[in-house]
Amino acid sequence: MEPTQAVVDCGGVGYLLEITLNTYETLRRADSERVRLFAHYVVREDTQQLFGFSDMGEREMFRILVGVSGVGNQTARVMLSSLTVDELREAIQTQDVKKVQRVKGIGAKTAQRIVLELADKVGVVSGAARVESGQANVARDEALTALTMLGFAKPAVEKLLTSQDWKNADGSAMTVEEIIKEGLRRL
Repeated sequence: MEPTQAVVDCGGVGYLLEITLNTYETLRRADSERVRLFAHYVVREDTQQLFGFSDMGEREMFRILVGVSGVGNQTARVMLSSLTVDELREAIQTQDVKKVQRVKGIGAKTAQRIVLELADKVGVVSGAARVESGQANVARDEALTALTMLGFAKPAVEKLLTSQDWKNADGSAMTVEEIIKEGLRRL
């Protein structure tokens, strides 16, 4: 494993994944040989690439970024290496073009385009209401996907999911199923 690449062994076949520095740090701190990466597969006329991410939120932000004109796979990876998903989301929502522009390779016009095009595509940021644990974020992201696939408006679902910590009475984090059931009750 290198800071920008990881090889994943799947049944004896090794797959090279391009990773962000944030993912590298997560992998480096992992206790076991078994880790989970969320992949994004890119097929082009002349190449095939796999990108790996430590959580679904990072992969989703990558996918959103590459949808912006002028932002390619490598630029999106550099952005997610320089800023965490939460930092990038906050910069976009607060229209902090300077923060986005500090990323290597991002000029003023590209930073403005990213902020303008993604302002309505990134989730709601609320410091007190944001779920902080990685496991809870994965559960919340999966619940968001499930509820929007059931036909609920994404902004309404995001607002609901960021409105509380999603913990059980005993203080443990709710499972995806529990969050979806509670979301269905409230929407």
